[in-house]
Amino acid sequence: MSAAIDEDALRAGEADAQERTLLEAYGPELDEYGVVRRDEAGRVCVQTAPAIKRSSMVPEPWVTNPFVRGWRRVQGRMHKTRAERLARPPEPRWKIAGRLRRLTLLVAVVAQTAVATWYMKAVLPYQGGQILEVAILLLFALLFCWVSAGFWTALMGFLQLLMGRDRYSISATVAEGVPISAGTRTALVMPICNEDVGRVFAGLRATYESVARAGVLDKFDFFILSDSYKPDNCVQEQRAWVELCKTVEGFGRIHYRRRRRRVKRKSGNIDDFCRRWGGEYDYMVVLDADSVMSGECLKRLVVLMDANPEAGIIQSAPRASGMDSLYARVQQFATRVYGPLFTAGLHFWQLGESHYWGHNAIIRLEPFIQHCALAPLPGKGSFAGAILSHDFVEAALMRRAGWGVWIAYDLPGSYEELPPNLLDELQRDQRWCQGNLMNFRLFLIKGLHPVHRAVFLTGVMSYLSAPLWFLFLALSTALLAVHTLTEPQYFVTPHQLFPIWPQWHPEEAIALFSTTAVLLFLPKILSVLLVWVKGAQGYAGSGKLLWSMLLEVLFSMLLAPIRMLFHTRFVVAAFLGWKVQWKSPARANNETPWREAFRRHGLQTLLGVCWGLLVAWLNPNFLWWMIPILASLLLAIPLSVMSSRVSLGKGAFEDGLFCIPEETSPPRELHDTARYNEENQARPAPGFMDALTDPAANALARAFATGRHLPGHPLIEAARARLVDEVLEKHPEHLPDPTRMRLLDDPEVLARVHRALARPAAQVRAA
Repeated sequence: MSAAIDEDALRAGEADAQERTLLEAYGPELDEYGVVRRDEAGRVCVQTAPAIKRSSMVPEPWVTNPFVRGWRRVQGRMHKTRAERLARPPEPRWKIAGRLRRLTLLVAVVAQTAVATWYMKAVLPYQGGQILEVAILLLFALLFCWVSAGFWTALMGFLQLLMGRDRYSISATVAEGVPISAGTRTALVMPICNEDVGRVFAGLRATYESVARAGVLDKFDFFILSDSYKPDNCVQEQRAWVELCKTVEGFGRIHYRRRRRRVKRKSGNIDDFCRRWGGEYDYMVVLDADSVMSGECLKRLVVLMDANPEAGIIQSAPRASGMDSLYARVQQFATRVYGPLFTAGLHFWQLGESHYWGHNAIIRLEPFIQHCALAPLPGKGSFAGAILSHDFVEAALMRRAGWGVWIAYDLPGSYEELPPNLLDELQRDQRWCQGNLMNFRLFLIKGLHPVHRAVFLTGVMSYLSAPLWFLFLALSTALLAVHTLTEPQYFVTPHQLFPIWPQWHPEEAIALFSTTAVLLFLPKILSVLLVWVKGAQGYAGSGKLLWSMLLEVLFSMLLAPIRMLFHTRFVVAAFLGWKVQWKSPARANNETPWREAFRRHGLQTLLGVCWGLLVAWLNPNFLWWMIPILASLLLAIPLSVMSSRVSLGKGAFEDGLFCIPEETSPPRELHDTARYNEENQARPAPGFMDALTDPAANALARAFATGRHLPGHPLIEAARARLVDEVLEKHPEHLPDPTRMRLLDDPEVLARVHRALARPAAQVRAA
């Protein structure tokens, strides 16, 4: 009995010492706001999130095979979905307009593709009379259809932005200056996973302060939802949360939670928030780790939701900014100048059945919780399991339930960052490729709107077009080889009475090539014209804008074949079941080393050399048509390396090239983000070893630890003793990350390891 009392007294004394350490190291605000508390065992903990009030969020299983659905319907085992059980509201006027617009788009694309394919048929030597030529024509029709859809989307976006009027714009439903409805509550959720902690909290602080300046801070709560599994990141997030809350007086409004079980990645993280706290809020704004949003933009999104009770998701159009490498600057310029046309065009064709890109968007929580939980895809293989690209699927489910999905393409104040170099962008593309190919299994899911089926199709085509293009080029080379190395065939079908003479029509080939070039590059010219009309001061003037566009066109032409080969490999890898690394993208201005460029682009360069030699041997004149592709492959290594250089990016900006308004006249939110990030990066960041050896870091890590089993249970105590022995035997610096995370999750083990590591140092000082 006496030993138990002594142990309780020792534990209470340690808790008091830990609390004093926390208050001395991190300030009395922890006590003033009631952040520091005691758990059931009397141990110190910090209240980083509100009390849980659970909501039910249950996914419906997918039945992806329509024949299985039919058979179950015959057997009477096919139940209605939740969306089918709902009463349908009257059809709004915009739905009729949307159908007419999309029918117009379909007719325009099909007609344009038919004419172009007819011209392509005339270009071929046997006018499509051979199997090889038929294959080329089919590939050409698919690829041209893809180009044509992009052209008409950009053209309608140009007309929309030029006129400045859109009767169906979601932004036009409410006048400026309307306040948020009384009682409306919105949660800003930022899922993160092993991110640059300084950059994440810099952007969040800038967003928080902007909301405060807009006078609506009482309408919002902020949630940092961490899935980090690297110990150093976890320790840094703990301190960053405390310091951010102290700096902006955000205790009780800025919340933090780290999941111990990382289920379903980002979508699972958001689902976890919805189940714990979603019932307490009307809306949820999802942010990426690199997102920054102005308070006025967030206020406007909430007002639009209040005014449009049939809207389920309103997606803002984020503007890219914040990176300094040449590659990033070119991409930022392209998205800023050309992006508005395509975004406005998407809205014109889709209206309330639009895209959702997974971040910088506001979501109505009640229908999201009810309808948008994602079950894993059935089966085995690379296209089964947890859904990776969740945003398109969530938008489709929201629309299936009768809620509108809109793009507020004309709403300013939404920002994001782009990858700093080509290889980092391609790493992100591989994840998106895998996710989009998985999503196509849902193409025939019951009840989906045709527009969202088309969204799944375009998601697949955005990557499948690469192997189709590569196959088209390979077949064209094969056709050249056949006609160079074999005798001409004059009778290509049985019982043919008259010979067919192979004919070459270079003038028609030039006309077809020119027409295709117009479809590809006219949207860029229209974008520049639109900027000229509205004022090019933010782009360093009209002349610099034109030069930037010309250089960007050259740059994109050189990158296109490189991306084609990478995307082809991604598609093949997905179908072969190769594992994809799904990790957070780079947020800093990473530069590509020469060694890495040789490793990643070496085979492409070799392919370019061999391809060029083959074509030159077959027919040197054909090299003129292949120059854009061969030059790209031969220059892949230096292009990848040099475009990643920050010095070249800054030099281009100083010369007035690739300038965008967000950099020439940065809004306060971006300016503050850059300043706070610079301050955060200048300070030494704590790491896992600090959580074991530094008293303040250890006290904070113990308070954050969530594995709070009650002391005294023999099995738990034996497991803790084994873990402490393992740590001390191997030394903490040599422990694998899973073991380190076990330490960070258990406050008792952290305390014992800290005492054991501090004891030798104390003995040395005493001696």
